[in-house]
Amino acid sequence: MSTLTSREIQLKSRPEQLPSAENFELVEVPVPDLQAGEILVKNLFMSVDPYMRGRMRDVKSYADAWQLGEVMNGGAVGKVIASQSPDFSVGDYVCTGLGWREYSVSTIKGGYPQEIRKMDPALGPLSAFIGTLGMPGMTAYTGLKKIGEPKVGETLFVSAASGAVGAIVCQIGKILGCRVVGSAGSDEKVAWLKEEAGVDEAINYKTADDLQTAVAKACPDGIDVYFENVGGEHLVTALNLMNKFGRIILCGMISMYNEPVPGPQNLGIAIGQHLRLQGFIVTTYWEMYPQFLRDMGQWIGEGKIKWKETVVEGLENAPEAFIGLFRGENFGKMVVKLSDE
Repeated sequence: MSTLTSREIQLKSRPEQLPSAENFELVEVPVPDLQAGEILVKNLFMSVDPYMRGRMRDVKSYADAWQLGEVMNGGAVGKVIASQSPDFSVGDYVCTGLGWREYSVSTIKGGYPQEIRKMDPALGPLSAFIGTLGMPGMTAYTGLKKIGEPKVGETLFVSAASGAVGAIVCQIGKILGCRVVGSAGSDEKVAWLKEEAGVDEAINYKTADDLQTAVAKACPDGIDVYFENVGGEHLVTALNLMNKFGRIILCGMISMYNEPVPGPQNLGIAIGQHLRLQGFIVTTYWEMYPQFLRDMGQWIGEGKIKWKETVVEGLENAPEAFIGLFRGENFGKMVVKLSDE
């Protein structure tokens, strides 16, 4: 019988607005013995992502709601430390959907996020497989290519442009020949977008006197493709500046996740401008993951893709890392480091 125990974060209560530490509980649980076909993974890094806010609500959505008193879950990268599976060996690095815990016994087969995927550390650092080389990077890649359909010379505007998704959107946009304009929340982030990510223009939306004036100045020929991560004023601004037959990729609206916000009053612009507004979930395009890894591996090798991470140490600090996403405390991907190897 196994004597190994694991700490995990459980959902203690459902927040009304911005989550707080009181909504989470750190508990210790026994790790079950392995059965045939199972593997035991020691998690090294776990992901916190804005979409997880929706899982704290007891409502039907594209992702199952977390249940009170049960462990939460999400993207994690770890190392196999015991295996009863012919497909995985001790020492393999894997990505699973069983984060918010120190150890996981993985048994579920199927598509993302339940599937267990081996990772090639030669492609990048382990933490990148829950960021640039994982779900956020795939979100950027598939959303821009499948929905945005950018053409050489078009103007691409990206909100939350220094974030885990936005930064990759910006750089893929440049690779595909677009003029790229990004919006971010600090001068430091704006500088990184210009100097490292290579965007053509970047705006600090927190210090801009008027967001629409600032974006219009940065996009003198209008906007052809808008990658939406923020909602609210950003969406209103983009709608006002969209060119005819423009595409708006509805990926996220983090400004609206904790408080009800009225929809844009200028949505009617989409009719006369023949705009296409399309939401998506990255799992819809998960069959593109091998293609995504090939392209990203090549671009990283060529120095065309760069990224930032904000790393928080310790499972016990995962709730604060998650809450920090809504305060803009992350620069790039927010990652929680659980353990050294």
